[in-house]
Amino acid sequence: MARRLEKSGFWVLVTCQIFYPLAWLAKVRARGAENIRREGGVLLVMNHVSHIDPPIDAVLVHRNGRVPRFLAKDSLFRTPVFKYMIRGAGSIPVYRASVNAGESLVAAKEALLGGKFVVIYPEGTITRDPEGWPMRSRTGVARLALDCLEAGVPVLTAARWGTRDILNAYTRKFRPFPRKTVQVDVSSPVDLSEFKGREIDNELLREVTDFLMTRVRDQLAELRGEPAPTQFYVSAKAKKTDG
Repeated sequence: MARRLEKSGFWVLVTCQIFYPLAWLAKVRARGAENIRREGGVLLVMNHVSHIDPPIDAVLVHRNGRVPRFLAKDSLFRTPVFKYMIRGAGSIPVYRASVNAGESLVAAKEALLGGKFVVIYPEGTITRDPEGWPMRSRTGVARLALDCLEAGVPVLTAARWGTRDILNAYTRKFRPFPRKTVQVDVSSPVDLSEFKGREIDNELLREVTDFLMTRVRDQLAELRGEPAPTQFYVSAKAKKTDG
């Protein structure tokens, strides 16, 4: 395990006592973990297929010397006991469809510029795609990526596959044993220079979002050993609203 330069703190240590045993359920096979920088701000963009993703992803990052800060839906910050853990560990609440919707991006930007390691699932929830491919994502990730581009903060993309074999929310099946193999692929820093200096509008935000999630989708296709779909799945709810 890499030595951490950042102090963990009480609630991070408490969270570790829960997340590490959960992560043990997966035999993680990670490649590219060396791309997780030991210090300085980092934005990690990942796919989301199971509710057990966060503990497994958090432990992967933690084992590589960083304390991950997750963007998580605000309802989790109202859950008894758990709310103290995730807030104390530095997670960032995401307020959707409210007057506070922009606060999460502001807080995430401050964390990145402050040298923190931020993890985001741009889909906003576990994918609705029946085959588990990334679905059309929210554009908040693009705003953060463009902030990172301006500030010189690296953006990494990562794909993970296998967690749905442990916990599948749609079939309501939890199969902890035998332990399942979970594959993770972490990219080197993404080159976003082609977007530098462009006016930030809805078109650019969608373009950057799809650019990042296409990378995630291609990484996932390599892990799965099968071709990726040519288009992102769009849920019924997403067809009504965008970003």
